[in-house]
Amino acid sequence: MNKGCLIGLGAFLLLATIGLSVYFYQQNSKAPENYETEAPVIMDITQKTVATGAIRPRKEVQVKPQVSGVVDEIYVEEGQLVSKGQRLARIKLVPSEVNINTAKSNVELARLRLQDAKRELERQRNLNKQRLDVEEARARLENAEKEEERQRGLFEDGVISEQNYNSFKLDLQLAKAAFENAQVVAANSIRQFETEVDIREQELQAAINNLQLLREGASSNSRQVANVVTSTLDGMVLEIPVEEGTSVIERNNFNEGTSIAVVADMNALIFEGKVDESDVGKLKEGMPLLLTVGAIQDREFAATLEFISPKGVDEEGTVKFEVRAAVKPSEDIFLRAGYSANADIILDKREQVVAIKERDVLFEGDSTYVELKTGDRNFERQAIQLGLSDGIQVEVTKGLDTNSQVKVQTKS
Repeated sequence: MNKGCLIGLGAFLLLATIGLSVYFYQQNSKAPENYETEAPVIMDITQKTVATGAIRPRKEVQVKPQVSGVVDEIYVEEGQLVSKGQRLARIKLVPSEVNINTAKSNVELARLRLQDAKRELERQRNLNKQRLDVEEARARLENAEKEEERQRGLFEDGVISEQNYNSFKLDLQLAKAAFENAQVVAANSIRQFETEVDIREQELQAAINNLQLLREGASSNSRQVANVVTSTLDGMVLEIPVEEGTSVIERNNFNEGTSIAVVADMNALIFEGKVDESDVGKLKEGMPLLLTVGAIQDREFAATLEFISPKGVDEEGTVKFEVRAAVKPSEDIFLRAGYSANADIILDKREQVVAIKERDVLFEGDSTYVELKTGDRNFERQAIQLGLSDGIQVEVTKGLDTNSQVKVQTKS
C-alpha cells in the first residue's frame, strides 16, 4: 500500500468521526417533547341547526286597478304609511269608440224597453179598474146564483129531487171560486207588470252607469270612483312598480292586472327559510329561534317556529323543507322586508354541565376515551361517556371532573 492511499484513508476516517460526533451531539441536545393540557369546564351546551332565508311581511298585497288606462297621477311614495281606503293613484281612461257606441246603443235599447213596460202596466191598470178582466167570471156567478135560487124553489115545492138541486148548488160554488180566482189573478197581474217596470228601470240605470264609467271612470251612484286606486289595508308602501304615463290593465277573470303598488303590514313580520332533511325531524312547532340579520351586526332577534312544510324540495341533490317563524317586533330597530337572515333553531340544551373540546376525544369503535395527565409527560387513557355536543364542546356525563387535566390532541 503506497503513501497516498494511507493519507486518503486517514482523511476519510477523520471526516466520518467528526460527522458521527456532530450527529450524536445534536440528538442528545434535543429538548424533551412537551404536551398541552386543558381542564374540563362547567358551561351551557346548546345543540342547534341553521335555517337560511329572509324576513318578509305576513300581509303583503299587490294593489291593482279596476279599469284599464294610463296612470295619470300617483299620490304616495315608497316607504309612506297608508291607511285602508287611502288613494294611491288615479287612472286616466282611454275608452275605444266602439265601446262607447255600444254603450250608447244599450242605453237607448233599455229606455225603449222601459217605455213598453210602462205602457203595458198602464193598460193593465185600466183593465183592472174597469174590472173587465173579471167581468166574465162575475157574470157567470150572477147566473149561477139566479139559477140556484130558482132551483131551490122548485126543490122546496117538490118538483125536482134533492140530487138535481145539489148539482145546481155545486155549480154556484164553482162559479164563486172562479170569480175569486179571477180577482186574485187580476191583482197578481198588476204586481207582475210593476215588477217588469222595475226590472227595466234597473237595466236602464245599469246601461247609463256603464256608459258613464267608460266616459268618466265613475258612475253617479257608485260609492267610490272606479279610476281611483285605493289601498286595501293599513300598512307601508313597499314598492311602486309603475310611473305616471304607464299603461295599466284592470284585473279580471282572464288577466291578473297591472300592480300599481305593493302595500304590507310591517308590524307583523315572519321569517321564511329552509332546513336540511336531516334536521327537520327534530323540529316542532313552537320552538324558539334566534335570527341573525346580515344587514344588522351584533344583534339577534327572537322568533317562534309556527310552520314546517309537509313536503320537501330537491335543491342541488339535497332535500330542503320550508319553515316559517313569527318574528317578535323590535321597538328600536326597523326590519325591512327582504332582509336575508339565518335562524338558529335550538334543538336541545344542557345547562351547567362538565364539558371538554370535542377534538380531545379519542374514538375506538363504540367507546370514547381521553388521555389524562398522571405525571411529568406521563398520560393514561380514561374511558368517558359523552352527552350533548354543539360541534365544538361536548358534554361529559361520566369519567371526568374539573380537576382533571386532559391532553390536547393536536395533529403533527
